[in-house]
Amino acid sequence: MEFDKFDAFDAGIELGGLRNRNEIRLLVCYLLRAMDQPVPRALVVDAILNDGLANYFEINEAIAELLKGGSIDRDILDGEEILKVTPRGRNSAELLETTLPKTVREKAVNAAIKLMTLAKNKRENKILTEALPDGGYNITFILGNEGDELMRLTVFVADSMQLELVKNNFLNDPVKLYSGIITALTI
Repeated sequence: MEFDKFDAFDAGIELGGLRNRNEIRLLVCYLLRAMDQPVPRALVVDAILNDGLANYFEINEAIAELLKGGSIDRDILDGEEILKVTPRGRNSAELLETTLPKTVREKAVNAAIKLMTLAKNKRENKILTEALPDGGYNITFILGNEGDELMRLTVFVADSMQLELVKNNFLNDPVKLYSGIITALTI
């Protein structure tokens, strides 16, 4: 395997990103091994794209080649393509992981963890929005699963920009809102 020549498209790649197809394939295997669970394909692609670590088309080509070569496997779960590393891909990632720069490995894993946490928060919590006739919105945050609701909070926001900001901040850390309210009410 050659890791020293640039043979991948570099459109959209940040400084320090991967420009070698073997490195991109290795990063996909490394990421799936590090997550140690099946991961949605879209999340793998987004995790690598987030910090400009590789080109979108090269990532998808790497996934296709890894599937064909048996280094990763795929399933469909709830209509979503899920990827997992096979023993062959796991071995390759373990043997060659130091070939990838440490910053690239860390950025990809951190981005994947953040995206998986965001997806989990979306599944486990609800946000309801209601446009008001006089302008603005009521936004209701429901913390917890159906039947196991920890908190329901409705707040007013002035416009759609504030609505999106508040929704995103809640989904990034719903426990922060809950613990902040509990702390304010008990101290």
